[in-house]
Amino acid sequence: MEQRTYILGGVATLITVAAAISEWAHVWRKGSAPLPTQTDDVVGAAEEAARETVEVAVRGYRAVSNRENALFNLLMAFSLSFAMARTTALAIRQRGRLGPFRDVTISKHRIHHFIPGIVMAFITGGAAVVTRSERLDRLLALPFGIGVGLTLDEAALLLELEDVYWSPEGVVGVEIALTTMAFVGAMALSWRLFRRGERRVLN
Repeated sequence: MEQRTYILGGVATLITVAAAISEWAHVWRKGSAPLPTQTDDVVGAAEEAARETVEVAVRGYRAVSNRENALFNLLMAFSLSFAMARTTALAIRQRGRLGPFRDVTISKHRIHHFIPGIVMAFITGGAAVVTRSERLDRLLALPFGIGVGLTLDEAALLLELEDVYWSPEGVVGVEIALTTMAFVGAMALSWRLFRRGERRVLN
């Protein structure tokens, strides 16, 4: 199970890095930075292309609607919190702790991370309903996504009502389904964000 966790984490990381490099190369081809065959200062041209890529991302993020921003923030927060929760849990299992993170026990009851996750999701979700502000929603989407990620990472525990976190029931289905959903969704939204940014920066 631990090896499968490493493999899935590695695949997700490679997909993310590949997407970032692909976008950087795309901006380099379409942007103002000279191509490697057109300049002797390849490093300087690469840095200029990287700066334009960041500008594309920022412009694209600002250009989309508040709803799209909220959805993007939600998916990114969920993806990162899900991955960090799984990685941290694995490190704690192997080493006993990871920096300030360790198993917490109160009155012989282990406090799982779905508990703060549920609290965080309930509070931010309730705030979004009460305020009904699309501009605030994109900010609330960040802690809400984190809370959902922490909760769904331990969904098997809630379904089985026992600690099956590292069992086949607790690892395989949750990791494959949620990791795929989160990263595919985030990549799709990122693509739209970058395309809109490019129309504002490169054209």
